[in-house]
Amino acid sequence: MTLNPLFVSLALAGAALLGARQLLRWGLAPTATVAGTQPGELGLHARSVHLNGPNGLRLFAWYLPPLSQTSGAPAVALMHGWGGNASTLLPAAQALHAAGYAVLLPESRNHGRSSRDDHSSLPRFADDLDRALDWLAAQPEVNPQRLAALGHSVGGAAVLLVASRRPGLAAAVSVGAFAHPEQVMRRWLAAYRVPYWPLGWLVNRYVEWVIGTRFSRIAPLATLAQARCPVLLLHGAQDTTVPLADAQALIAQRGTAHARLLALDGTHEAFADPAAAEQAVLGFLAGQMAG
Repeated sequence: MTLNPLFVSLALAGAALLGARQLLRWGLAPTATVAGTQPGELGLHARSVHLNGPNGLRLFAWYLPPLSQTSGAPAVALMHGWGGNASTLLPAAQALHAAGYAVLLPESRNHGRSSRDDHSSLPRFADDLDRALDWLAAQPEVNPQRLAALGHSVGGAAVLLVASRRPGLAAAVSVGAFAHPEQVMRRWLAAYRVPYWPLGWLVNRYVEWVIGTRFSRIAPLATLAQARCPVLLLHGAQDTTVPLADAQALIAQRGTAHARLLALDGTHEAFADPAAAEQAVLGFLAGQMAG
């Protein structure tokens, strides 16, 4: 019996697509971990809180009230990246807290101690960050007009998405954000030797269907240009996970947005001189909060 070559090709393509789909489902559901430095190890007295998420989900967070007991303190919500948790940005939280900020470190769904969901995505990171900012704004010791957001990697992209649609945000800091999800997926697929055309292209369209929106609508290349507040982009000059070229593309296409890029020696996970990064962030936020 001779098999039809077209039938064989379609069968192989179907099998490959199913395999890619399973790989994708695994990739969109990160393994939650609570590993990392605890606030007490840095001398921080954090309060564990649970925020109300969508559809009954609960989002875990650490809250550091401002050192001053008077009302009207500035506040920052810090969003970790993919596979991270509240401990990821604790050093940044420590510097901000010492400077007088109230700080909230939420864990996005499927991360850390937060509720599990069927998948994670950039829009869901942004939705969870919005809930964190809403919670911060409602605290009696916080001035809701002096509210900022800082995020790393996917969290940094989520900060830009939030900044493009949330009125009243005073400032946004995006660290190590990618330029476009399509590029991120292409790099991810290449790491697993999945050819982009046609299989990778179909996988990306499937991801858009799962997350409920097109990449072009949520890409930092689009959202930075729509930012409603001043934005600081921080990027490691030696970042191999998200190349510096992504940040350069972002700032080149910022349009009329009030944004600037600061590239410092470092990788995707850490800057060579953390103190320099902290001072850049503190200086930027101080200028925006004063305004």
